[in-house]
Amino acid sequence: MKKAVYWLMGEKAGRVAVGTWNWLWGMPVETGGKVAVEVAEQSLRSMQESVQKLAHAVSTQVAAYERAKQKYEAKTQELQNFERQAAIAQQNGNEEGARLAMTKVLQIEQLLPQLEEQVKQAEQFVNASKDKLNRERMKLEQYKTDMQNMKDISEINEALSAMAKVNSDLSIDSARAQFEQAKSAVDRRNLRTKAYAELSENPAEKLSADLETMAIDDAVSQRLQMLNNSSPKELPE
Repeated sequence: MKKAVYWLMGEKAGRVAVGTWNWLWGMPVETGGKVAVEVAEQSLRSMQESVQKLAHAVSTQVAAYERAKQKYEAKTQELQNFERQAAIAQQNGNEEGARLAMTKVLQIEQLLPQLEEQVKQAEQFVNASKDKLNRERMKLEQYKTDMQNMKDISEINEALSAMAKVNSDLSIDSARAQFEQAKSAVDRRNLRTKAYAELSENPAEKLSADLETMAIDDAVSQRLQMLNNSSPKELPE
């Protein structure tokens, strides 16, 4: 489907359309999740295809340059051959043959500068195209590395999200907060109970009770001492 959209709308407009379609389905790239990784993979494949096309175009350009260079070299060799023919014909007294060969030399000499210029331009274009291809290949390798790093980071993010979901589902933080709140409530109630007990007790009554207890203790102690001091009575014979 994506290739059909690219074919109908062009690659750039097609990518925008596909991205909009994903967004409408609730899969925005900005979330940085699995959808972002998938979009990056699609873009990487698109870049790989573009680099392959560029490499094919450069190879075609190199082939054309080689043909132009071979043609120039062939004409140069042909010029030298006609020059030799003209010299030999002139030495042999063949004036007509010498003139014909020299005519060919002049014709080729007029053509050679154009061929030479074409070869130089073709060489410049080829070198520039090769440099561009090398740069794009280097960028592609960097994107491949970034793609792998992106996958690793995405896996880490997914793991962290899963951990956060588990923590949320277990309500660990909420339970901990509730426990601390309950503990504080119990402690506060205990303090209030002690304070109420202390405030509800009458100091005068407590003092009177303490004195009464002390008096009873003293009386008991004295009677016990008297028992210890008294001698036992003798029975009659």
